[in-house]
Amino acid sequence: MPRQQIAKSEATRARILAAALQVFRERGFAESTMREIAAVAGVAVGAAYYYFDSKDALVMAFYEQSQAEMIPAIERILDEGRTLEQRLRGLIEAKFQAFGPNRALMGALSAHIDPGHPLSPFGRHTATIRLRDIAYFNRAVADSGVRLPPTILPYLPRLLWLYQMGLMLYWVYDRSPQQAHTRLLFDKTLHMMLLVLKLAGLPVLRPLFRPAGELLRTLYGDIQQ
Repeated sequence: MPRQQIAKSEATRARILAAALQVFRERGFAESTMREIAAVAGVAVGAAYYYFDSKDALVMAFYEQSQAEMIPAIERILDEGRTLEQRLRGLIEAKFQAFGPNRALMGALSAHIDPGHPLSPFGRHTATIRLRDIAYFNRAVADSGVRLPPTILPYLPRLLWLYQMGLMLYWVYDRSPQQAHTRLLFDKTLHMMLLVLKLAGLPVLRPLFRPAGELLRTLYGDIQQ
């Protein structure tokens, strides 16, 4: 395919995705239709289906695009951060900022949390996106020199990702002004978690964390560093 045609195709695809996000914000995800999205994008319905075979496909494209757009900010946060706290604050704040304009859409999509649903952040269809995100937490842990018992340390990035997801779920339903309750929750729980991690690194307390390591291994299996 000639380069000009490729560029035109990519531009059309981007226009349809942008139109979908606009319609989702205005109408809600469940109420929106591909016909409405095509009309806003200025393309035929058949063209919309050519690029995206369903609303779910549009959401997956939104996830992929959002993650790609965050890469420069995340790389900077991981490079410039000097402590685990700085890196975690930066990573999670970057998510709040990136998804802020689509917070209502994220709230609607949270109804699909069941791992069996194609749009679930915990399901197999979103595994690639999830693993990329967990890799950032893995890097934050490794670069910060976190010391934990070897039975727990390999699972920490995944646990931190789950912590992030819990905060995001609270955030999409937070009706306090400018989501102030989420900010308070984030600040307090992060301090608590970092304190627990610091205590877990003390040799004298390591035996207390053996049951936790056994539980994590049961849930997730063996994870290699």
